[in-house]
Amino acid sequence: MLPIEEIASKLNVDQRHLVRCSAYGYKLKLSLVAESAMQRRGKLILVTATNPTQAGEGKTVVAIGLAQALEQLGKSAIVTLRQPSLGPIFGQKGGGTGGGRACVEPTARINLHFHGDFHAIAAAHNLLAAVIDAHVFHGNQLDLDPDQITWPRAIDMNDRALRHIAIGGTKSSGPARQTEFIITAASEIMAILALVKDRDDLRRRLDAIVVGWNRAGQPVRAADFRITGSLMALLNDAIEPNLVQTTEGTPALVHMGPFGNIAHGTSSVLSQTVGVKLADYVVNEVGFGSELGAEKYFDLVMPTSGLIPSAAVLVTTIRSLKLQGRGSLADGLSHLDKHLHILRCFGVPSIVGINRFPGDTNAELHVVEQYCSRLGEPWAVTDPFTQGGAGAHELATKVIAVVDANSGSESGSKFGSNTRPIYSLDATPEQKVTTVAQKVYGAASVVFSDSAREKLQRFIRCGFGALPICVAKTQYSLSDDPERMGVPTGWSLHVTDILLAAGAGFLVIVSGSMQLMPGLGTTLRGFGIDVDADGNITGLN
Repeated sequence: MLPIEEIASKLNVDQRHLVRCSAYGYKLKLSLVAESAMQRRGKLILVTATNPTQAGEGKTVVAIGLAQALEQLGKSAIVTLRQPSLGPIFGQKGGGTGGGRACVEPTARINLHFHGDFHAIAAAHNLLAAVIDAHVFHGNQLDLDPDQITWPRAIDMNDRALRHIAIGGTKSSGPARQTEFIITAASEIMAILALVKDRDDLRRRLDAIVVGWNRAGQPVRAADFRITGSLMALLNDAIEPNLVQTTEGTPALVHMGPFGNIAHGTSSVLSQTVGVKLADYVVNEVGFGSELGAEKYFDLVMPTSGLIPSAAVLVTTIRSLKLQGRGSLADGLSHLDKHLHILRCFGVPSIVGINRFPGDTNAELHVVEQYCSRLGEPWAVTDPFTQGGAGAHELATKVIAVVDANSGSESGSKFGSNTRPIYSLDATPEQKVTTVAQKVYGAASVVFSDSAREKLQRFIRCGFGALPICVAKTQYSLSDDPERMGVPTGWSLHVTDILLAAGAGFLVIVSGSMQLMPGLGTTLRGFGIDVDADGNITGLN
């Protein structure tokens, strides 16, 4: 690694905006966001994908490799990534820092505790939970209905046993009630920190969190417990973006980690806002397939932040398309076409990045290349895992060309003359869900469970109907069934639950059997992680 001072110097960041957090990373003060002398100059590039296999398709590797390649081609570039969650690290997916010659460094420290942001979020989340139960125990002046407390606990680990828990039930522990743990990446506080613009915005959003309902059926907010100042204190460092570097010394901002299937799945708005002030190109990864991470970016993050992507890279692999084609690459090509169609729905110019794996044959790659050419879509084969930035030169060249050709697309309307959300905030929640289900996923209809519809009516009645939606859905299929491959038709999206994230500013639409607390499988990445005699952590890549 280069000395971290060199990375900051490369971006011309004044030392007054930096806080040295570790030997390998800085926190960027929010004074940098407010710096009036630094205007936006950079183009934002989204990196999304077709639906992944369980092992992932190297989307993070491609995003890092693309940023490295842009630097090698003479552009200043930053990659903005989510912070890894400990749950997947020890579970099936593994680390979230890239791999091979396209990593953010040091991978072990970033994958584990990093600068403590996840721990701060879990602490703030659980402090609020403890204060709520203490309030009920000490007289319940807010008349909070214990059976209508909706604020769970949070832990950054996959632990299915905590999906449903019973607490209290004795004189010393308070009234008995049912609650749950969610993974920290699904915490509303995580979502809030990923969306805020400054500390004032953080305070306002924390105050607005709805933690439950009183016996009169009215929402009870976090502000009612007078604990927001303490939450702010716990989150005071976590709100600041983290500056580190890639394998080849390209600047990387790694900040916040909302999941791509159960949350909105992208790095913080603050890191992206800083990025476009500091570099020509900001490469921002969004979670899982384009129907999840990209849709949520365009419909939820973009209207909130005002950040408009100039182009999108759609990462695909031979093995992903074969899986979607149930073993047939030819049959899986329509799945690639569907994801390109999804991106066209948002008006964003796209480039297909075919991420090459060791077992791919030239003949297979040629089939995908020809298909993209027939569709009239620019494409490039990439191999940043083994070649680093050099393995993404063609992709970077295509990205620059597409951005230059569409350089006027960000003028005009609020979201630009071309790039736009797929639904209006004036639409009803049912209309928003139906629009996403039909136009993005390809569903024929939407079916709401009775309990989900009852919750939705309550939220509308209390003034939350104008919020955007965030669909919690499986990442393995365009549908809500992880076993339905390809481009399924004639199916219905089943909405089984709806959650209110008033502080974050959206409604969580839970579909199918989606869980907000993942579980561990029989085979774990954690089995291969260890520490050697010199204290070096092994097995995280």
